[in-house]
Amino acid sequence: MRAPELLGAALVAFVITAAGGPVLIPFLKRLKCGQTVRDDGPASHLKKDGTPTMGGLLILTGITAVSLFYIHTDPQVSAMLFMILGFGLVGFLDDYIKIVCKRSMGLRAWQKFGLQLLVTGGFAWYLIRYTGLSLAMRVPGMDYVWLDFGKWNVFCLFFIVLGTVNGVNLTDGLDGLAGSVTVMVALFFAMVAIGTESGIAPVACAVVGALLGFLLFNAHPAAVFMGDTGSLALGGFVAACGYLLEMPLVIAIVGLVYLAETGSVILQVVYFKLSGGKRLFKMAPLHHHLELSGWTENAIVALFTVLTAFMCVAALVWL
Repeated sequence: MRAPELLGAALVAFVITAAGGPVLIPFLKRLKCGQTVRDDGPASHLKKDGTPTMGGLLILTGITAVSLFYIHTDPQVSAMLFMILGFGLVGFLDDYIKIVCKRSMGLRAWQKFGLQLLVTGGFAWYLIRYTGLSLAMRVPGMDYVWLDFGKWNVFCLFFIVLGTVNGVNLTDGLDGLAGSVTVMVALFFAMVAIGTESGIAPVACAVVGALLGFLLFNAHPAAVFMGDTGSLALGGFVAACGYLLEMPLVIAIVGLVYLAETGSVILQVVYFKLSGGKRLFKMAPLHHHLELSGWTENAIVALFTVLTAFMCVAALVWL
């Protein structure tokens, strides 16, 4: 696929997302789809109360519009779009219940997890049935070295997909954080897809464009939040890229920030229970700990974005 076409995919997604902002954001305000900020969170976040959420619809619109042009060119595009829209729908339901139905917890934990299992299962079934891809995992930087656990490959897929999706979701806690980090990851996967002549290359480029368009409204101070609609969809994209390019293990490298955010939450919970109520971090996920330690939002976003960019470059060199 030629470079102008791939650049066009990114540009179209950018324009659609950027043009949709001035339309969707006022609409969300009229619906009173405002974010409710936790009282126990950083005090600086209280001013964000009422900022429209569910802005992930902008990202999904830009990505979907471009992907539909390529859906018949490669079965992998369908798998990618299924993961993005499938997890995006789960996030939308969660946001809708929280914001529109005024139920603070959104989907119950078992409902959210069950729907995530359903989407992941559909993805696994499609991979096995229609793409011809093996669920074995290529070891980054080692040619012809694969991890193949036989029937346990499906279990590994569920673990990696669900971990990635919820890791991206946890990263979405500061203005522009999840979008800035994920645009670097998307650019990495776009470059790998182009280099390997994978059919998902235009979709990955579209994600880059859509995220850049969304960041026009989501950078600090954010005019709109992506909500679970956007963060879960982006998690589905990252996980799908890993498997469709047959290198899910590379997610642990380029997605180091997702891993750190998830790890901080797990460590906080475990330490709290083992220590009888003490906290390892001032607040989890990690970005909130840094905030409470005196870091500004812009500084944290810059640090995590640069770190992700560095890890993406390292992964490209290693591969």
